[in-house]
Amino acid sequence: MDRQKTLCILIIALIVFAAILGLFIVKGEKILGGEASVYSDGERIRTIKLSPDDDYTFDVTNKDGKVNTIIVKQGKIGVLSADCPDKICVNTPHISDGLQPIVCVPNHLVIQIEARRPE
Repeated sequence: MDRQKTLCILIIALIVFAAILGLFIVKGEKILGGEASVYSDGERIRTIKLSPDDDYTFDVTNKDGKVNTIIVKQGKIGVLSADCPDKICVNTPHISDGLQPIVCVPNHLVIQIEARRPE
């Protein structure tokens, strides 16, 4: 009987832990003056301060001559167009938090938000 009670308590503890972990994942990181880092061929080529007032595009050309057009708009960043075959990066939603990067594997491009938590 004690073994069943211990197992039950362990299962309940794991469920509570998973629920708390889920809240942190769903809530995400708060951004205070978030910055996006743009990497091409594994090298950081640009750091962009994300602001709700920004609205511009720029091109990133990798060592093989492949081009991604990046858009920065209203505190978010994304890929507007790319000459890669699959266009996964173009179809990835624009990001503003540090939860998920945008990656274009064929063009060796990564866009990652460098989030800072509130103090």
